[in-house]
Amino acid sequence: MKSTSRLVAAILVAGSLVMTGCAYNSSSADVYTASQAQREETVRMGTVDSVRAVKISSNNGQPSGLGAIGGGALGAVAGSQIGGGTGSILTGIVGGIVGAVAGNAVENGTAVRDGVEITVMLDNGDLRAITQTATGEIFRAGERVRLLSSGGVTRVTH
Repeated sequence: MKSTSRLVAAILVAGSLVMTGCAYNSSSADVYTASQAQREETVRMGTVDSVRAVKISSNNGQPSGLGAIGGGALGAVAGSQIGGGTGSILTGIVGGIVGAVAGNAVENGTAVRDGVEITVMLDNGDLRAITQTATGEIFRAGERVRLLSSGGVTRVTH
């Protein structure tokens, strides 16, 4: 019973750590932060020159470590349930290592989302490239678009 409650506690801790790492920072043209709402934006018109699919990493390629810690803790507890004595210690260590690697991979996988890089020829002749989260809005070369800019953030919309 005691080992079961330790396992449940470890699962709860690991789950909360993994969920903390899932905070969503959007670079979508459709998502505004509260501080961006009701602010005037500069609108420029242009024509799409090219579109390219990209991947956007919300953690800048640097995992927070929460996935590895949570996975390691869960793996160590689960591994230590196998065998007895020295065997239990060894399987706990192996389980911790395997769990940390798996947790890190899960964290990195959830931090990457599909994006789109849109190159736009503005009406004044300037060329701009904007990368934003892919939302289902499709951009094609030759289409007229709007660039909405405010506070260093630019979005491309139809």
